Order: sequence, then C-alpha cells, then structure tokens
Amino acid sequence: MSYGMYISAAGADVQSTRLQVLSNNLANADTPGFKREIAILQARHAEAIEQGTVAAGQRGIEDIGGGVEFSETVTDFSAGGVRQTGNKTDLAIDGEGFFLVDKDGESLLTRAGNFHFSTAGELQSEQGYPVMSLDGGSVAIDPTLPWNFSEDGGIEQGGDAVLLALVKPTSLGDLVKAGENMFSPLADVTPVPEANRKVKSGYLEQSGVKPAIEMMELIETSRAYEANIRMIQSQDQMAGSLVSRLLRQS
Repeated sequence: MSYGMYISAAGADVQSTRLQVLSNNLANADTPGFKREIAILQARHAEAIEQGTVAAGQRGIEDIGGGVEFSETVTDFSAGGVRQTGNKTDLAIDGEGFFLVDKDGESLLTRAGNFHFSTAGELQSEQGYPVMSLDGGSVAIDPTLPWNFSEDGGIEQGGDAVLLALVKPTSLGDLVKAGENMFSPLADVTPVPEANRKVKSGYLEQSGVKPAIEMMELIETSRAYEANIRMIQSQDQMAGSLVSRLLRQS
C-alpha cells in the first residue's frame, strides 16, 4: 500500500468513528439528561518519526506528516434546558450534582430524573433501578398515603422527610459512561452541600445535544469521509495504471 493510500485509509477510519459518535448524539437528542460526546482528533507524525528512526522537525521527506488519528471521546457535561412535564416524579437538578442509583450493587450517577414509584412505593429510575437516599438506602414511601417533593430534593410524607442523594465528583473527569445514560465514578463522590441542593419536581433536564449543530458536524464529517474514499480510489487507479505500463514494457 502506498503511503498516500495509507494516510487516506487512516483518515477515512477516523471520520467513520466520528460519524458514529455524532450519530449516537443525534439518536439521544430527546433523551432526558443525556450528555453529548465529542470526538477528539489529532494530527500524527510520519511513520518514521513515530518509530524513532527520524527526529521530528527535520523537514525532510520522512517529515511530511502522518495524517490524522482518533485520540479519545470526551463528555460535554453542560447542563441541558429544563422542560416542565407536570409529572411529580420527574425531577430536574437546578445546579450541580447527580442523582445516585443502585444497579446490581453498583452506585451510578445520572442527571436523568425521569423517575417513577413501583407498586411497592420504591422510587426507581426509568430502567427500574432504585434511587438512593442521602443516608445510603433506597427511597420508598407508603403508596396509599399523600406525599410531596420538597425543593431541596426530599420526599415528605406524614411529617417525615427522606432526602435523595445528590452527589458530585471531585472532577468531572472522574466519570466514565456506564451505559443507560449513567456514569460510573472512578473516585469517591461527595454530597452536594445543603445550601446548593435545588431540585424541581415536575420538570426534566433535557438532552445536552443541539440537533442543528450535530447535523452540521455530521455533514462536515460525511464529506471528509467521502473525500478520503475518493483519494483511496484515485491512488488505487494510479497504482493500477503504473503496473499496467510496467507490464506492457516488460
């Protein structure tokens, strides 16, 4: 494979990965509390430089660049807009923090507050996982008695109140996506200070995806992918033509 074809193939592969990231963002444009992913691309050195046989910055034939490579995806934790739903068990955090849910013994964080009560009165996530309280247990009520949510994220019933766990990591970089619109913390999390606990009942935080922006980036990436494919085809035709000439002359 020629060096130019290699660079074009690598470029097409990178743009294909970016297309997958953007497509997933668009697919979750209506998912409550969803945080968009950003694909990070970076230029790479020529092969000889990466192998250490040539020093960078020599400006020779071995220092012509190695195209682009996929580095990582990072999560944009910007808060989404808030939409009123009228459903009392829909909760939106106004400010910092995450809800805490228990998935098979693992504590996961989420901004998606589309909760519901089970028939037994246990507050659960959309997937059916228990929503945790500040004291470490699950949140439950007597479904036969009146109840209400307080603005500090508590459930009040019969004169008693149970606070939902609102937690935050030391750094947002400590969070990794765990699927189902949840995050797994890589380090310990701490409760949100009492003065900063603000939860709105009857509201949902919307997805952080802006469809118009994602669509523009999707079109841009599609064109970059197609350009790389055309370069591969062009270089393949050139190589084929060269081989044909050599065969005719032999």
